[in-house]
Amino acid sequence: MKALLALEDGRTFPCRSFTGSGEAFGEAVFNTSMTGYQEILTDPSYRGQIVTMTYPLIGNYGVNAEDVESDRIQASAFIVREYQPYPSNFRSVQPLAGYLKAQGVLGIEDLDTRALTRHIRSAGAMQAAISTEDLNPDSLVEKARNAPSLVGRDLVQTVTTISPYRWRQGKAEILPSDQRLDETIWLKGAGCRVAAMDFGIKYNILRCLESAGCRIVVVPAKTPAETIRAMAPDGVFLSNGPGDPSPVTYAVETIRSLMEFRPIFGICLGIQLIGLALGGKTFKLKFGHRGGNQPVKDLDSGKVEITSQNHGFAVDINSLNPGEVRATHINLNDNTLEGFRHLKLPVMAVQYHPEASPGPHDSLHLFDQFVSMMKHPSSISRR
Repeated sequence: MKALLALEDGRTFPCRSFTGSGEAFGEAVFNTSMTGYQEILTDPSYRGQIVTMTYPLIGNYGVNAEDVESDRIQASAFIVREYQPYPSNFRSVQPLAGYLKAQGVLGIEDLDTRALTRHIRSAGAMQAAISTEDLNPDSLVEKARNAPSLVGRDLVQTVTTISPYRWRQGKAEILPSDQRLDETIWLKGAGCRVAAMDFGIKYNILRCLESAGCRIVVVPAKTPAETIRAMAPDGVFLSNGPGDPSPVTYAVETIRSLMEFRPIFGICLGIQLIGLALGGKTFKLKFGHRGGNQPVKDLDSGKVEITSQNHGFAVDINSLNPGEVRATHINLNDNTLEGFRHLKLPVMAVQYHPEASPGPHDSLHLFDQFVSMMKHPSSISRR
């Protein structure tokens, strides 16, 4: 079925839908991963975005029930160069097209993804519209220009959990409505108690924390600091999430209040919110970092790790107080900040996705570092 992609700067790309008719709007971005399209589609950090895969053939291993990072597809639409409708994999339960159609998400092929990627790299990520119904370039460009921008929008509230839940043995256990959020919330057992603030958390983060020996309770993004204090966790985890961190002011205030309470580990959106809580600033990257091949240098060891990333905003390292924070990681492609630690408090954060789903496993050790920090937090205030 014929379709058209239009960007807000006036560029258009003819294409075809492999999932039927429809329209979709969002920020056009690209991902350089060769595999992992199901994890990418279900990553809440892609909320409000149209994802283009730079690898040319997608769909060859189908989809399954295990490789999901949330309870639904989060991307607004999915663009590939060539769709493979006949998957071959022993774990596959259905083709990618059926998976997208069942959730009302447009799948697009026969689009020059190389040209689109080069255009985004040159002009920057921007709003886009895809349609099988409106093939008029002028009309569709106007729709793209009128689509809401990610800048200044709080997308966290569209992906965070409504109810707190325990994560146990790889599954979410929703807590009873009369369950008090205090110290009684923890099941008996060994392992550090982690309160995970859900800004769009991925399932594999929870799997990694559990594998590191943690007991986990996931709480909504607007959970106040006093509630988390009442839970008496050993540490607080700040998850990944979509969009601009600036309007997520409620989380910034909560993090600021918890800074001296327990060890904190933040990733992706989490590092940006910590940066804001410390008085720093964030900025929008030209086209973002999205893919499983992002090189990051550990400034402490000098080692280079290949990382999985998905973000369009970053912390301005120059806006942070060098007397409070030191950079620990930088991106070797553009020298942007990829990690920092607080000099006086047990607070660590990285911009990438150490849970590696999809992606390389170079950074899994960070979960063990978080556990070590919870077990040996040094002298910190218990206020």
